[in-house]
Amino acid sequence: MIFESLSDKLQSTLSMLRGKGKLSEKDIDLAMREVKLALLEADVNFKVVKNFINTVKERSLGSEVLNSLTPGQQVIKIVNEELTSLMGTGEVKIDYSKKPTVIMMCGLQGAGKTTTSGKLANLMKKEGKRPLLVACDVYRPAAIKQLQVVGESIDVPVFTMGDKIKPVDIAKASVEHAKKNGNDVVLIDTAGRLHIDENLMEELIEINDALDISEILLVLDAMTGQDAVNVAAAFDERLKLTGVILTKLDGDARGGAALSIRAVTNVPIKFTAMGEKLDQIEVFHPDRMASRILGMGDVLSLIEKAQSAVDEQKAIELEKKLRTQSFTFDDFLDQLEQMKNLGPLEDILGMLPGMNNKMLKGINVDEKEFARLEAIIRSMTKEERQKPEIIDISRRKRIANGSGTTPVEVNKLLKQFKELRKMMKQFGNMGKMNKKKFKMPFPF
Repeated sequence: MIFESLSDKLQSTLSMLRGKGKLSEKDIDLAMREVKLALLEADVNFKVVKNFINTVKERSLGSEVLNSLTPGQQVIKIVNEELTSLMGTGEVKIDYSKKPTVIMMCGLQGAGKTTTSGKLANLMKKEGKRPLLVACDVYRPAAIKQLQVVGESIDVPVFTMGDKIKPVDIAKASVEHAKKNGNDVVLIDTAGRLHIDENLMEELIEINDALDISEILLVLDAMTGQDAVNVAAAFDERLKLTGVILTKLDGDARGGAALSIRAVTNVPIKFTAMGEKLDQIEVFHPDRMASRILGMGDVLSLIEKAQSAVDEQKAIELEKKLRTQSFTFDDFLDQLEQMKNLGPLEDILGMLPGMNNKMLKGINVDEKEFARLEAIIRSMTKEERQKPEIIDISRRKRIANGSGTTPVEVNKLLKQFKELRKMMKQFGNMGKMNKKKFKMPFPF
């Protein structure tokens, strides 16, 4: 879970205020003390914590809270608003006003800069852009090859001139190449270092001075906490960053970097990246992140995930099949695929309002179960998928052997599928009675 440790402590502290009919100054002082400790343990910058606590306390002692019928909820609302303010006022978009839009990607080694460049290119491609990836890391062994592999996997061209040419010359040549080939975004993957040094900065400044750059994005490892904030401050001092991309956010239980960067450097977080897959990058929304930290869910992001993962045409076809009770195992398999595209189930459940970390720990989310179901279905013949009622004992044994499961597991799936068909039939009948068009908003 994102920011699990911080989220648990804040939710536990603030929940004590919910049940109180009246709040005293002492109640607020005790709560703010616990909030302060939670933020410091999360590796949030101490000056940021001090200002945050003072602001929340001052607002909480106002008449709007003390005279409220639900003072606890008012305090939680204030904490939510101030957490949002810490991380920014809203989504900060990429500036596409220049053609081509040149984006310089920078960062230290190990932050995931090359992979993140590919993720960003993939996201832009989905938005209708024609990105070009540029290999300007001529020092790290296999860096150019890595970017080429990434580019090939997302069908985005990669511009390279080998490792003997100066990075600034490669960058300049790439912009000319983009103009000639109709690429409207140029993503320059620059070299990283193990630490900030003068050679690294001079090279980045040289590229920045030689090109008309629209965006300078710093890729940071969220798990490094205050070190990430210090790196951001150092890069911003020399380059004037336009944004930050936080990687490995799914592995960050504390949240110090995300809650400190904007307040310390005034550089906005533009994207967050999680996981290894090249579609696992999201636009950063401060208000949604604050809501998730406080256990209020993130329904908007969940809807966006569903919309991007669900094929609308397939959803229409599925609706027709549900109406005519012709839903098959092939359709079921397709729904499993679309569910997997939404991402880890634990992350999806975490976006639901009221689903806190303790509740999630009580839910056994077995991702391997999907693989078992898929293996069983793929071991069926085409006829068996269309007409599961023909699957007798001998067929069940064959399917079990082919999928590495047992006849009992095959039988369990067949029973579940039968129940699912019954349920879908009821939905279909309800749709006829109401004479309304029924659409499946999410795969099940």
